[in-house]
Amino acid sequence: MKSAGGGMGVKQAREILRLSPFHTPAELRLAFRDAAKRAHPDRSGGDAERFRQVVEAFHLLQGLAEARAQAKDSIIQPPAPIRPAREEAPTLAISPATAFAGGSAEHVLADGRRLRLTLPAGLRTGDQVRAGEVQLTVAIRGDGDLLVRGDDLWLTVPVEPRLLAEGGRITVETPLGRRVVWITKKAGARGLVRLPGQGLPARGRRREGHLFLRLTPQTRTTASAARTLLRRFAAAWAA
Repeated sequence: MKSAGGGMGVKQAREILRLSPFHTPAELRLAFRDAAKRAHPDRSGGDAERFRQVVEAFHLLQGLAEARAQAKDSIIQPPAPIRPAREEAPTLAISPATAFAGGSAEHVLADGRRLRLTLPAGLRTGDQVRAGEVQLTVAIRGDGDLLVRGDDLWLTVPVEPRLLAEGGRITVETPLGRRVVWITKKAGARGLVRLPGQGLPARGRRREGHLFLRLTPQTRTTASAARTLLRRFAAAWAA
């Protein structure tokens, strides 16, 4: 979908800000701040044209969200029936690795009881799981550089600056195991690679997700952080 003037389209705007089609307003603001910091001309590695695209992408997506909100508010809805308030189910926080592969989890209730659960693969935020008579609402929490957005996994991958500029092959530890990924010059400039069908597995009515690799220039610090993340992910998956 492109703008009326033939300029930036919605899909391109999402790619520039590294957003999924199901992003929230809060995720849009966070993605804009991150992208603006990386592209700002006053920073090392920044670029004025890239910064202009980041700002344009943000205004396009923000305007689209505001237009949708106004259209929704303009529709006259009948008053909702009054229902008795229900006690909200306790929240079970899990990592992206557990959401992807399933596994064991523990939860301590407000009364001190400790629950041990065996979770299926492919859980999403908002899903319900039961442990005996207790029902819990799943909430997936980001784990370092690994995040879940809708059905998709987002993994931040440090890459040598030379490969980002010239293209080439990299080896990435993904939830499905080690993958060799080809980075084109275009992908390196965008800082984004999509691996179709390698996100959260299909479950119920939810489709199979994709894996998005967010490419960042590698430094000694980011390389160390990446190794730490991989060790944590492997430990969580094996638990």
